[in-house]
Amino acid sequence: MPLTFDPLAMLAGALAGGGLFLFCMALYGLRPRPSKPKRNLVKMLTTRTAIAAVTATMVLIVTGWPVMAVGTVLLVFAWRGLSGGAGEERAAMHRLEGLAAWTESLRDTIAGAAGLEQAIPSSIRAAAPMLRPHLRAMIDRLHTRMALPEALALFADELDDPSADLVIAALILNSRLRGPGLRDVLGALAVSAREELDMRRRVEAERRATRRSVQIVVGTALAFAAILVVFNPDYVKEYGSVLGQAVLVVVAGLFGAGFAWMRRLARFDKPTRLLMGGGGDG
Repeated sequence: MPLTFDPLAMLAGALAGGGLFLFCMALYGLRPRPSKPKRNLVKMLTTRTAIAAVTATMVLIVTGWPVMAVGTVLLVFAWRGLSGGAGEERAAMHRLEGLAAWTESLRDTIAGAAGLEQAIPSSIRAAAPMLRPHLRAMIDRLHTRMALPEALALFADELDDPSADLVIAALILNSRLRGPGLRDVLGALAVSAREELDMRRRVEAERRATRRSVQIVVGTALAFAAILVVFNPDYVKEYGSVLGQAVLVVVAGLFGAGFAWMRRLARFDKPTRLLMGGGGDG
């Protein structure tokens, strides 16, 4: 028997879902992310909004529960986050691998008695594709008579990577002091980057099992709830009332808190950078 729609219950469910979302944001906050092209961001938000709208409408038609519909919208927008930052970690490892290769190339170029101003443009040919746009931008700044330390600081801000800060900090010091030993320093930093890359790969392999457990738990809980609603509606019909919707908010909040805690266990936490806002120092 289909449940009747109560506008007051729908409004209460929407307010409760929004309050639950704001409560979770107050507890865990939002981690700063690197800026993305506006076109890609709009496309991603539009796709997620369409999927969330269609899915929430289907859930509302089948169950008649506004709280479940609001929870479906939140789940669609947070689904990628349940992987615990796996994409960010893989991107960071690819960037670290490219940085190690670029550092080795720069070390070998400097070994050929080339100055730092000549070695950096020459190293772009052996740089990884993800580093080339930033390197080209730095070379263009050097062609416009920007000081090398300032151009390197802007390069560090664009990469936004703690491991890159170590290499760029050594280049900035050498560009200011013009002392010997840069080749040995770059060689040691390249070895350190390779060792860090190996360590991250081992840690990522261990975290992969945790992420898989999170996805299995979430999928099992959602599948069990869907089976109850579709095949045994009498068992869950009490949730159709205003009091039942309020209880469902509490239940959904407990599940959401558990999912957020499991995601936190599998999340990749980015280390603090050494060079922060270096481009504005002059």
